[in-house]
Amino acid sequence: MKKFLNLFFSISFLVLCYSCDKESSTELNGDQSPMGEVGVTVSSSSAEIAGVSNMTATVTSLEDGISTYTGTATITNPLFKNMIANFPGATINGDEVTITGMQIQQTKEGIKCLTGSNSGVMVKYDSSVGDTYPIGSTGNERKVVSKTGVDDYPYGFYMIKTIQVEQEGDNLKSVGMTKYTYVYNHKFGLVGIKVDFDDGSSVTYPVYTSVEN
Repeated sequence: MKKFLNLFFSISFLVLCYSCDKESSTELNGDQSPMGEVGVTVSSSSAEIAGVSNMTATVTSLEDGISTYTGTATITNPLFKNMIANFPGATINGDEVTITGMQIQQTKEGIKCLTGSNSGVMVKYDSSVGDTYPIGSTGNERKVVSKTGVDDYPYGFYMIKTIQVEQEGDNLKSVGMTKYTYVYNHKFGLVGIKVDFDDGSSVTYPVYTSVEN
């Protein structure tokens, strides 16, 4: 779902490249993550959550450290449809949404998106609270707002440590949203995406990848 996540959550999902280089907020280093290998799948709950269901994405190619994803989802929520409509590679047929050509770099140190207006580092696992990552050429940034260091986030049958990264922007406000919060774990990668709406409500989508770092 990572692709669809980034796709959706930017499905802007998939989300979603790793670096221990603390001097740069735009580049990632590190060994290739197994999560970026061909055939790996990323998905969310099949149940409908806020008008979105059956979100899934698959790595279709891996070249020079860049994974290409194809993602699909069923979306009845018009806010999300409007947001995705102009995303590169997006096709909407009724309530069925497909995105192709989503490119994500994944190493054991982080995740970086290389497609569309959301391009840029999504997370670095060695980050600290307050670290920021530029979002393309928008002038906006993603910001690390939480790094728990304790197993306090429910993930399937586990409780895990997480890094939470917030993203705001005028493009979100134009479709009735205020921000995304991406939730990451160094072992499981992207594990959740929280969307806050301008009416004060919010929804969280769990994310599961078929392999681990």
